[in-house]
Amino acid sequence: MGLVVQPTPLSCSGNRLGNYKAQEPAGRRGVGSRAVGVRAQGAGRCGLRALGCGWGRRSPGAAPGVRASRARRGVAGRRQVKAVEYAVRGPIVLKAVEIENELQRGIKKPFTEVIRANIGDAQAMGQQPITFLRQVMALCTYPNLLDSPSFPEDAKKRARRILQACGGNSLGSYSASQGVNCIREDVAAYITRRDGGVPADPDNIYLTTGASDGISTILKILVSGGGKSRTGVLIPIPQYPLYSAVISELGAVQVNYYLDEENCWALDVNELRRAVREAKGHCDPKVLCIINPGNPTGQVQSRKCIEDVIHFAWEEKLFLLADEVYQDNVYSPDCSFHSFKKVLYEMGPEYSSNVELASFHSTSKGYMGECGYRGGYMEVINLHPEIKGQLVKLLSVRLCPPVSGQAAMDIVVNPPVPGEESFEQFSREKEFVLGNLAKKAKLTEDLFNQVPGIHCNPLQGAMYAFPRIFIPTKAVEAAQAHKMAPDMFYCMKLLEETGICVVPGSGFGQREGTYHFRMTILPPVDKLKTVLQKVKDFHMKFLEKHA
Repeated sequence: MGLVVQPTPLSCSGNRLGNYKAQEPAGRRGVGSRAVGVRAQGAGRCGLRALGCGWGRRSPGAAPGVRASRARRGVAGRRQVKAVEYAVRGPIVLKAVEIENELQRGIKKPFTEVIRANIGDAQAMGQQPITFLRQVMALCTYPNLLDSPSFPEDAKKRARRILQACGGNSLGSYSASQGVNCIREDVAAYITRRDGGVPADPDNIYLTTGASDGISTILKILVSGGGKSRTGVLIPIPQYPLYSAVISELGAVQVNYYLDEENCWALDVNELRRAVREAKGHCDPKVLCIINPGNPTGQVQSRKCIEDVIHFAWEEKLFLLADEVYQDNVYSPDCSFHSFKKVLYEMGPEYSSNVELASFHSTSKGYMGECGYRGGYMEVINLHPEIKGQLVKLLSVRLCPPVSGQAAMDIVVNPPVPGEESFEQFSREKEFVLGNLAKKAKLTEDLFNQVPGIHCNPLQGAMYAFPRIFIPTKAVEAAQAHKMAPDMFYCMKLLEETGICVVPGSGFGQREGTYHFRMTILPPVDKLKTVLQKVKDFHMKFLEKHA
């Protein structure tokens, strides 16, 4: 017997326009049991009337209590928005912008520029774009260049293939909501190659506006219920603040599991068990989010750890979200990237046919650093067909992801191969970027660990350091007087005195009584050395002042 998809009432606050609840027959473990809430989103008040969500005016037959109920729900929706926080672009960045404006007006500071080490924006930090990617994008954007002898034939071949799949042979047209078909085919072929032959179905590929769009979309269809039956979402602490922000926006329950800082930020399944056991008293844990390689922590999970996590998800019937946007960013010679999809299939059909998994990738990280194109994809497996239909409907409300971002994603998954004209240059540029990042990861770790009161775990992957900092009691008291978290106080003083913008660890989550900050390793080597020296000098003065 299949799942029954029934419409259920939902708040009309915010942009939520509909909710669908998948009900599974009792006693059946079947696939799709965790994908229980589907919410379609639209802009403003234009809504999908067919879903029965009225805005503003009360229908003629509606009782006054209905209007009051809607008003209460509207207040609840605003509370959820107020609860959303995104530390990477939070108060510290607003202060950085204020200081930049002051510098432009000629106001004197003890520094001449603000260094934005708060965010993983590679090209803003001086990383050069990959030539082949930009060549194909130029050809797609201005097809008249296809006749130019200045562009290699392998770039022209890819551009023609992409354009032929676009309406009117133009990137300016809408695509299907799931994405351009040939690009989804290329993503599936890439995943199959990456995973050593494990098959990928283009029908399970959804092109997205960066990985963030995919993550928030999947969470929308997974969140449902109220009170103790409200969906609980397990996230690592420290975490990337997107997760806590989306959980707050959706009114879901955030369930923290702590990474082991004393063991290079490793994930311990016993900690997952503790988190689920304690959460069951106040919510219904349904989703487990994994970031591998880690952001902000930079750890790379071992295959054994991934197997343990998959087994745990199978036991607890959890939907797995695998955030794998840093899969190309592995620097430690003792570490390798293993995709959750590959490990899941190699564990056998009992797991590969039952564990629901969504995995994510992006054009923004890796060696590409094409953040502004907002290209990404998600692969979703073992999703029940009826729930899958609701996912496609949800995606259709936002029409389609940017087609230029889809094209950029295609070039990431379909790069030059041996024998093609551009292969040598592409390989050289890719190896230069990743090799440079590996050197900067080691440099950052080594220099931080030379500073008294700072400890930095090995940067195994990703593109950030997340050092632990000692903050004296006197500084903690000063922070409290300013109504700031101690590490926010530290980072604000660092910004005001050196011009270096980093993100306090409290924005990512951390164990009580510990303090950290996240800093990107993306600046050029010379500038990175300057940044690290300035942090060292500031930290020593900070300790002395607050001793």
